[in-house]
Amino acid sequence: MPDIEVIEKIDESIKVEIPKLYKVILHNDNITTGDFVVDVLVNIFHRSMQDAIQVTLAIHNEGRGIAGAPYTREIAEEKVSEVTRYSRANGVPLKSTFEEV
Repeated sequence: MPDIEVIEKIDESIKVEIPKLYKVILHNDNITTGDFVVDVLVNIFHRSMQDAIQVTLAIHNEGRGIAGAPYTREIAEEKVSEVTRYSRANGVPLKSTFEEV
């Protein structure tokens, strides 16, 4: 049997960083209708009608509400972009942002 010599020790531990998660926020304004906000929540964030109405009321009463979460940063950015494009295409100034959960 030949002699075996260890030349290099390999660190086999793998370090995985869990990505930060984000929530998308819709902001109240005096122009965008509640029906439009419900439409955005149902069609972009796939909320149920009942849930979308509750979030819309929170946005109206508190000035902002969570449209969806948790998302990776890339998906949160895409959702904000999608809300902005859809809103501008329909002539309303609905503002959306994202922040870390």
